[in-house]
Order: sequence, then structure tokens, then C-alpha cells
Amino acid sequence: MAADSTDRGIRQSPALSAARVDPRVHLNRAHAVVYSGAVLALLYHRAVSLLSSTSLLSFFLFLTITVAELVLAFMWALSQVFRWRPLSRKEFPERLPEVVDPKDWPGLDVFVCTADPHREPPMGLVNTVLSAMGFDYPAEKLSVYVSDDGGSQLTLLALVEAARFARHWLPFCRERRLVDRSPEAYFRNTDRDYSDGIKAMYERMKEKVEGVVERGRVIDEDLPEADREVFGRWTSSFTRHDHPSVIQVLLESRKDLDTTGAALPNLVYVSREKNRAFHHNFKAGALNALVRVSGIMSNGHVVLTLDCDMFSNDPQTAQRALCYLLDPAMVTKLAYVQFPQRFRGIDENDIYANEHKRFSHIHPTGMNGFRGPMYLGTGCFFSRRALHELPSPLCSSTDDDDGLADGGGSSSAFSEEAIKMAHEVASCRFDHATGWGSTMGFRYGSIVEDFNTGYELHCEGWESVFCHPQRAAFLGEMPININNVLNQLKRWCVGFLEVAFSKHSPVVYGIRKASLPMGMCYSMISLWGIWCFPIMVYSVLPQMALAHQIPLFPKALDPWFWLYAYLFSAAYGQELVDFLMAGGTIRRWWNDQRMWMLRGATSHLFGVIEFSLKQIGSPAPGFNLTSKVVDDQQSARYKRGVFDFGAESPFSVSLGTVSMVNLSCFVVGLARAIGQRDVERMTSQLLISGFVMANYWPVYEAMFLRRDSGKIPGKIITISALLAGALHGVGFLVLGA
Repeated sequence: MAADSTDRGIRQSPALSAARVDPRVHLNRAHAVVYSGAVLALLYHRAVSLLSSTSLLSFFLFLTITVAELVLAFMWALSQVFRWRPLSRKEFPERLPEVVDPKDWPGLDVFVCTADPHREPPMGLVNTVLSAMGFDYPAEKLSVYVSDDGGSQLTLLALVEAARFARHWLPFCRERRLVDRSPEAYFRNTDRDYSDGIKAMYERMKEKVEGVVERGRVIDEDLPEADREVFGRWTSSFTRHDHPSVIQVLLESRKDLDTTGAALPNLVYVSREKNRAFHHNFKAGALNALVRVSGIMSNGHVVLTLDCDMFSNDPQTAQRALCYLLDPAMVTKLAYVQFPQRFRGIDENDIYANEHKRFSHIHPTGMNGFRGPMYLGTGCFFSRRALHELPSPLCSSTDDDDGLADGGGSSSAFSEEAIKMAHEVASCRFDHATGWGSTMGFRYGSIVEDFNTGYELHCEGWESVFCHPQRAAFLGEMPININNVLNQLKRWCVGFLEVAFSKHSPVVYGIRKASLPMGMCYSMISLWGIWCFPIMVYSVLPQMALAHQIPLFPKALDPWFWLYAYLFSAAYGQELVDFLMAGGTIRRWWNDQRMWMLRGATSHLFGVIEFSLKQIGSPAPGFNLTSKVVDDQQSARYKRGVFDFGAESPFSVSLGTVSMVNLSCFVVGLARAIGQRDVERMTSQLLISGFVMANYWPVYEAMFLRRDSGKIPGKIITISALLAGALHGVGFLVLGA
């Protein structure tokens, strides 16, 4: 699997990292045993209820609720592996120079991906690129590659301007020892006087780039004469879906210097060839093109992948990764070091659960105790040897492959011959019918290429490390209206299901190849979408039965009632403890679990439907980027912690329908229970309906109480009311018979 390594450049020294198993591990295991017994008791009670059914209707109702509870029990069982051996790590980057001389650090290639300058503003990309160029890392060993999968001259213009500004910005950061290496973040976080004009220079660049983006095209007046030739490649036949490869070296470390005479990192723009006759494999295809292009040029033995809106927040992050990647005990088996996704500008209570506390912290920490965390798609340092065997025929470097402690590329890395070869490997034909995307590089077959790639690497025997320093290594942007949030989650759901039902399904293949615990971890995440079934059942069926006074649960104070109460409170209580121990708050936990309920009726449900349509060959919506453009009114509402439902969306129809069903069934059911003096028998269903309504409170507000542009549109309310009425009609025919 992995190449042998030597200790060239590595000296005896104190350890570069330490690990600690969570002290709660024994309590977690004890709780799992007790809770398992309670689940078995519940299933026994359900089996008795099914066998004692007196009619076909009651049998169907009990069967449906039992299947929903089986799904909940199955997902709970899978989730326990994350609590079995959670492992936290700490690294000591200050010791790194004692262990490995900086001149022996490996070359670092940074991959930044973007696809649409109108959805992913180029100034966000500029800040990400400048922050990566600002790493505390030898400039001659650092290269930044930008993949522009939209093939936009607007993006290239932004990078041309960034390259000019970098000559002033990087020495400014060094001289003042700045921690914020993103200009936007630095200027936002300080109010000092800039007598050197650096802020004015940045504002002029920003104004120019945003003006050109607003205009929608680049004209000669925007460019010095020396830069006009490359922009001539955008001819009338050049479209985002059909164009030749464009590779432009904007900065070359061996030639370009900053204002103090120090070398600048390499900066390369790459837009791979697109042709409608060849599937471009989304982001995975773009990343593989970068792997090949960079292999021709700099051939850094460490590769960092970043989203275009995920800027570096700590210039020592690369050293933290090297604490693991240069560890002699790990170097032959370590595929990547994953940092958590963290976001700036999240409102105080994180109403949309954008923090993704489970995905970005709790789950990776749990997987850290086995073979390591999944790949999250950004903020991840790869060993290049995990992506393709070294030495590669693509690579122009003459360095020996004797470990990671190597330099960057050769003196001919950016020669005309190398650039010509780079254009060839960026061809859409290059990885057609080859091992790229299957046994090499980032893996195809799913729109969540990050999850799939990490999973496949773990199945091949590689390991990973979760690195979670106190200061966020990277900070990104997140969607701030619920439609964008749910669209993003639906895309993840579809991608996870593509992995779950592939020939390498974690449920079968992963358990055999990656180990039982890792297979269980990946199984739970890949089956994420099936949460929609128990959530939708519990959001509608008990409520409809309540309206017709049909009990589905034990009456209040019955011994079996306390079993249900324990299962509910213990599950939620453990989730709350995990959330608080991971640095969350009670309000954020409430919003996180509320979003879990809302996702079940929207992104999970629609994701399962879209995946199912794809499987039977029916047309389904394609891949959509999440817009990073922020409306001022949306931003103001988000800062106040107010949900934004302004877009007309099927998600809002689903949420509106479920909320109306719960409200009407609760009112009717409570009135009938009081009238028949039978509240005790219907207590469980009244509590369930009340709990769902508490979670749906923002939906009720947006339908009935708000008048701003973020409320649910009247058209959506009407459609939801009609659907809720139709459900009541079906319920009357079936349950009222």
C-alpha cells in the first residue's frame, strides 16, 4: 500500500503529538448496554401489540410504527461506535523545527476549488488564496493551485489582482507577525490606522474585482498589456461546459519576489478541459486534474484541499499537520490529517445548525479512536502517496521517494515543456477508462467525493488523523437562509446514499475491508437519509390517530409508558451531554436537534426521493452549488436569529403541511380526549404532537405571525393547507371507518 520511508532529515527529539482517550468511555459503554436492554424490551412490547391486533387497520398502524422504531434502533446501534473509543489528539508544532529542519520539510501543494463566480464571489476566493500563501512555510516549497471549474475569466482576473497584491500583503503579514492572513478578516478585526496604504490598496483591488464581476466580462482596460494574451483564450466558442484547458502560472517562486526581495509562493490558475461528450465527475474530477497538473509542476508531497470560501485562520496550521505527517511511526500508513470545518459569522444560537457539531467534531473524534476521521472535503492535508503511487510518471521532480521529508519540484517545474504536459493531463480524456477516480486520486461515483474518497482510502488500509486545535485552523462561509441550508443537506444525503448502495457499500464491503467499527461509522453516515422514515412517521401517524382517538402507545403511568419515557429522555440526554462536552450550548443543542427534525421532512425526504428516482432512471434534479452570495435583509434576519423562509420551495410546502397536520390534530385530539374523558389514554400522542409543534415553532411564526420578506409566501401556505386537508380526508376514510 504505502511506500517505505526513511528518516532523512528527521532527528531524535520529543514527541510531536500526544493522544488521550475520552474519560467518559466506560460510562458510554455502560449506557449502551442498559439502553440496548430497553430497546429489546420495546421491541418485545411492539411484537405483542402486533400479535394481539384485532383488525387489519390496527395491525397496519402498529406495523408502521414498529418499522419506524426498528430504523431508530438500528441507527442508534450504529451511532454507538462513535462513543466506543473517542480519541483526542494534541500536537506540538513548536517542536517541529527541532525534529525536522525546515529545509527538509516536504513541498506543500494547496488546492482551492471554485466553480461559479456569481455563486462563489471571487473576493472570497482571493482571501482564501492569500491566506494560504501566507502560511508560515518556506515560500519555495509552497504552491497554490486554483481550480476554476466554471472556466471564468472573472475568476482569473481576480487571481491576477491577488498575485499583484500578494507582493505587498505577504511581507506586511511577516513584519507584523499577523495571525489573520486573510485581508478581509484582518481588516474586519482591527481598527488601527494604515499609514502604509495597505488597506487602501486592498479596497481598490476589491472594488475593481467586484466591479468586473458585476459587469460580467473582462475588457482590455482592466488588464496590463502583459496579461491580455491569456484572456484571449476566451473566444465566442468558449463556454463553461465546453472549452480547452487553460493553465496560467501567475507567480513562480524561483522568479517572482515580494517588495522586500523575498521569494513568493507559486500561484497557478487551472481550468481543466470540458467536453460534453465526457462526464466531468464534479469536484472529484477537478481535484484529480489538480493532482496531475501539480504532479507535473511542483510535485509537493503534501496536498491541502480547501473550498474557495474556507480561508486559513492560523498560519501555523501546516506545521500542525506535519506533526503527524512527519511522525516516523505514522508516515507509511497515514493518508491525511483532517481539520474540522468551522465557520465565521454564525449567529449566537446557530439557528440552522450550520456548525455541524456532529459531523465536524463529535463523529471525527469518535472515528479517531479507530482508523481516523472521514474526509470532510476541505481543511485536509493529504500525503500525495495516498492519492497515487510515487514516484509518478507524471512528476517532473527528481527527488527520491524516501518519505515525506522532501523538497518541492525541480528547476524545470514551470518550463514550457512542463506546462505543455500539464495541459495534456488536464484533458477531459486523460482519466477516461483509467484508474483515476477508482483506485487513484479522489474517488468518483458519488457527488460527495470527500466522504467517498476517505471511505475508500480507509478500506485500502490507510489511516487518518483528526486535528482539532483550540484556534480554528480554517474559517468558512455558511448559507444563511433555510432553503440554501436544506438544498446543501439534500445534496449530501443523495451522495451518501450513492455510497451506501454502491458495490462498495459500507454495510457489507466496509465492515470487511475497513474493520467492523469503521464500517459501522461509515454505514451510519451513508444511510443518513433513512432518518426521514421514522421522523415522518412520528410527525404524522400518531397525530392522525390522535385526531380519531386511536391509541398507539401505552396510557400514562402504565409501566410501558415509562419505558418510552426513558428511551426518549436517555437518547436526548446523551446527545445533549455529547454536544456540551464538544463546546456547544444548550440553546445551540436545541436548535441542532430541531434542525434534525426539520431535515427529516425536507432534505432527507427529498434526498431519498431524488436518489430513488435516479436508481430507476427517472429524471431528477442535478447537482447544484450552494450560493455564497448574501442578501442584506437575509443577513440582518440571521443575526437576529430569525428563520428565512422567503423562497418558494418544496421544502417549505413539506414543512407547512406537517406543521398544519400537527396543529389541527392536536386541537381536535385534545378536544375529543377531554370530551370523552380519555386524556390518560392519549397522553403519549398528545406529548408527541406537542413536541413536534415545539420544534416547528419557527414555521408557525413564518406562516401566521410575520410580515417581513422572510415569511412563508402565501402561495406556499395555500398549497400546504390543501395538502394537509387531503391528508385529513385520507385519514377520515381510513381511520374514521
